[in-house]
Amino acid sequence: MDLITTTEDLARFCAQAQAAPYVTVDTEFLRERTYYAKLCLLQMALPGPEGPETGPAVLVDPLAKGLSLEPFYELLRDTSTVKVLHAARQDLEIFLIEGRTLPKPLFDTQIAAMVCGFGDQIGYETLVRKLTRGSVDKSSRFTDWSRRPLTDAQLGYALADVTHLRVIYEKLAARLEETGRASWVAEELATLDDPATYITRPADAWKRVKTRNDSGRFLAIVRELAEFREAHAQSNNVPRSRVFKDDALLELASLKPQSTDDLGRTRLLLREARKGEIAQGILDAVARGLACAPEHFPKPENGRENLQVNPALADLLRVLLKAKSDATGVAAKLIASASDLDALAAGARDVPALTGWRAAVFGDDALSLCNGEVGLAVRGERVEVMAVPR
Repeated sequence: MDLITTTEDLARFCAQAQAAPYVTVDTEFLRERTYYAKLCLLQMALPGPEGPETGPAVLVDPLAKGLSLEPFYELLRDTSTVKVLHAARQDLEIFLIEGRTLPKPLFDTQIAAMVCGFGDQIGYETLVRKLTRGSVDKSSRFTDWSRRPLTDAQLGYALADVTHLRVIYEKLAARLEETGRASWVAEELATLDDPATYITRPADAWKRVKTRNDSGRFLAIVRELAEFREAHAQSNNVPRSRVFKDDALLELASLKPQSTDDLGRTRLLLREARKGEIAQGILDAVARGLACAPEHFPKPENGRENLQVNPALADLLRVLLKAKSDATGVAAKLIASASDLDALAAGARDVPALTGWRAAVFGDDALSLCNGEVGLAVRGERVEVMAVPR
């Protein structure tokens, strides 16, 4: 197998890829000990003149001394070649952070498979089995990809992530063309194409912390602690959990420590966080939260517990969604999320399920249900629609 370790060899392959209709791409990386993923291996494959499986496939070693990935990033920017990935989000985050670019045009086979009736978030291995009748050896999935040298088995495992992908792409693209659903996939890819998707702003980090306490003062302290933790993790390239975990954050917000002695009495805070820069950051964050004026308290987003959900209507919407998903062969998750259904059942109308292509699939029936004009009855495997008596 071809392992590229020089910029010159990478540039030659990328030039070849720029003349091809598409290139399949995958990465291997590590993230357990860092905030940002460390790119350890890059895989690419091209279709061949006698069929997709006959083209060249290569591995690129980003850790090779002197190798620059700029030819690869130039390939990502070349709009004449489709970049094909599976479950691309983490790969794209790496490309944006390290190469300051996102691939255009992009085709994500996981999203395409969801539109083509393969269920929610179908895995690569399952697609290989269903569309290529092949198999993937997953014995090397827990490899430390930063260690060198890599074995032939590890390299073979990595290469398989792009070689089968050629057939998968061509079959899914053909099916989308037949069904007229290519635009549906494009709409879903808009989020992946947006650089803002991959930017975590420290000021917004508190929104990911789950708590049932909606006290304004408590949330103000949570916001300040989460912002400090995110900024510290980013600037030091360490995982958030290495600073302090969510359960420790919530404990700190409850205890409101005022001194390092107070920090010593917390149960969940790591020893390293009770002194030095992290300890001072915690105390400063708590002080800012305590000093926050009530008019600047963070406002919790309306979650399911804050919605006046009609449970019977929500159940009807779930049945309707299942029926629509089965009838259209589109993964239910793409049509409407659980939060969409709860919002509809609470009377909301500005939900993603009622916009774009989803409105054509789900919208009218959903609105009819919400307006109380019809109901659903499940009889065996059939779903029947009936008028609701007024």
